[in-house]
Amino acid sequence: MLEVWEPVIGLEVHVQLTTQSKVFSPSSTQFGAPPNSLTDPLVLGLPGTLPTFNQAVLSLALKLGVATSSQIRARSRFARKHYFYPDLPKGYQISQYETPIVGKGKLQILLDDGTVKTIGITRAHLEEDAGKSLHEDFQGLTGIDLNRAGTPLLEIVSEPDMRSAKEAVAYMKKIHTLVRYLEICDGNMQEGSFRCDANVSVRPVGHEKFGTRCEIKNLNSFRYIEKAINYEVARQIEEIESGRAIKQETRLFDPEKGDTRSLRSKEEANDYRYFPDPDLLPVVVAKDFIESVRATLPELPDQKAARYIEKFGLSAYDAGVLTASREMGDYYEAVLAALQSRNLAGHEKLAANWTMGELSAALNKDGVDVTASRIDANRLAGLLARIADETISGKIAKEVFESMWAEGKEADEIIEARGLKQITDTGAIEKTIDEVMAANPKQLADYRSGKDKLFGFFVGQVMKLTGGKANPAQVNELLKKKLAG
Repeated sequence: MLEVWEPVIGLEVHVQLTTQSKVFSPSSTQFGAPPNSLTDPLVLGLPGTLPTFNQAVLSLALKLGVATSSQIRARSRFARKHYFYPDLPKGYQISQYETPIVGKGKLQILLDDGTVKTIGITRAHLEEDAGKSLHEDFQGLTGIDLNRAGTPLLEIVSEPDMRSAKEAVAYMKKIHTLVRYLEICDGNMQEGSFRCDANVSVRPVGHEKFGTRCEIKNLNSFRYIEKAINYEVARQIEEIESGRAIKQETRLFDPEKGDTRSLRSKEEANDYRYFPDPDLLPVVVAKDFIESVRATLPELPDQKAARYIEKFGLSAYDAGVLTASREMGDYYEAVLAALQSRNLAGHEKLAANWTMGELSAALNKDGVDVTASRIDANRLAGLLARIADETISGKIAKEVFESMWAEGKEADEIIEARGLKQITDTGAIEKTIDEVMAANPKQLADYRSGKDKLFGFFVGQVMKLTGGKANPAQVNELLKKKLAG
C-alpha cells in the first residue's frame, strides 16, 4: 500500500526593522548607498570597540510581540553566534538564543476555502544582519558589501503548523501585512528587508513524528516561497519512496530552474558555540514600557477586517483584500467618506467592488502602489456617485474610469463631453424596443414559441441601438412586457 504524505512546514521570517541607525552602532541603515560606505569600527568588529544597544529597536520588536499576543520577556539578553563567512566581519553574529525578547504567540490566517487557521509563533528574537556577498559583477570572484551588516533584524520563528505551500504563503503574507501596519518594516522584498527561510519535511498522514527537515534559505517573494516548498516536498517524497534517506541540510532555491540544490549540511545549535555576549548588558523591559508601546498600536488588520464585516456588511474575503495593506484600507474608507459627503451613504459594497476591481487592476498594470494612484479617493467617489444615481451604467462607468486614469479628468467632465448619460426615459426605451422587435420578426416568433434564451439577444440589440446608454434595469423590465405581447 502506497503511503500518503503530509508536508510539515515552519517559517523563519526575517524582518528588517525601520530604524535610522544600526542595532549596535550609529551607522546609517540607508539602502542603496555605495558599497562599504555605511560601516564603522563597531560594524567591522575592530579591537577596542564596544557595541551599544539601539533602544528604538526594542520598541519595534515589542510592537510585534504585543500585536501577536506573544509573551514578552521582562529580561532578555544577547549571545554570540559563531560561524565563518566572508560577509560576517566579526566571525560571529550578535543574536538572541536562550532568552529572546518575544516568546510564544499566535497568528490567524484565512485559507482559500474561507476557514481560519491559527499558526503558532515559537519566538521572535533580535539580531544583527550580515553583509552581502555579490557574485554577479565579479568574474570568478565574490564582492563583499558590508553596508547591511549590523542592520537590526527581528527573526519571527513559527511553529511547524503549516501543511501546504499555500498555507505558508498565507502566513507569510499575513506577517508582511502586519509589520507594515505596525510600521516596523517597509516590507520591501526586492531590497531584502523582508525575507524568509522555510523548514520543510514530510511524514505519512496520521503520524505524529516529524520527518528530517531541510531548510530553504533566503526566499524573497511569495511566488518563490510557494514554488520552492512544492518542489522540496515532491523531492523529499521521491527520495523516501526510492529508498533513500533525507539528509538534514540547507538548500537554495533556483528561480530559473524552479528547483532547490544543496548548499551545506544543516548546523545544530551547538555548532554555533553560543555564549552570552560579554559586551552587552541584559535587556530589562518594565511593564509600563510595554503598555506604552501597546498604546501606540494602530487598528490591526484583523480588527479592521472584523469592522468591515460588521459595519459595512462585506464578506470575509472582501474585508481581507481591502485590509491587506494599510494604505488600501485607508483609500477605501476615504471613498466611503467622499460618498457620504455627497449624501450617498449605503454604497459600501459598490465602493469595495471598484476598489478591489478596476482600481487594483489599473494599479497592477502600472506597477504602482495605491498611494500613487492616478485617481484619488474623492475622484473615484465622484464616478461611483454617477452609478449610484443612475446617471451612467456600470458598463459605461468602466469606460469613464479608463479615461479618468489616462486623461486625469473628472467623471462628470467626461460624461458630459461624450454624452454618456444613461437613457432613463421610458418612452424612448419603448420606442427602441419596438424598432428591435419589428426588425427581428423571426427571433420574436421563436421567443414567443418558448425559446426564452433569445431574451438576451433582444437586450443586446436594444443596448446596441442606444449605444449602451439605456438603463439596463428598465430595458429588462420593459422588454419582458413587450415580448409577452
